[in-house]
Amino acid sequence: MPKIETKKSTKTTPYDVAEHLRTPEEMAAYLDAWLEETPDDAAGIAKALGNIARAKGMTQVAKDAGLSRESLYRALSADGNPSFSTVLKVARALGVKLHAAAA
Repeated sequence: MPKIETKKSTKTTPYDVAEHLRTPEEMAAYLDAWLEETPDDAAGIAKALGNIARAKGMTQVAKDAGLSRESLYRALSADGNPSFSTVLKVARALGVKLHAAAA
């Protein structure tokens, strides 16, 4: 009987952008891209801040922002809706600045 060859399946792992944000410049460029490309996507921008916070370490970012770790996770989750003051605190804790430009 001939041997039937079976295809081996390729294993994939989910891409986690936080694992690739290593420097402050990369983090700022990532946030800037979100602000530029999707300026009306508040949830996406909050998620981008969350990805940067995970890259830096949520516990330290929460401490630097004066927030609990749990409230930071909640605010920057996909379902979160952080206040603007929270966004500013987190940006400051992350060491990034928000910029304005004429539309």
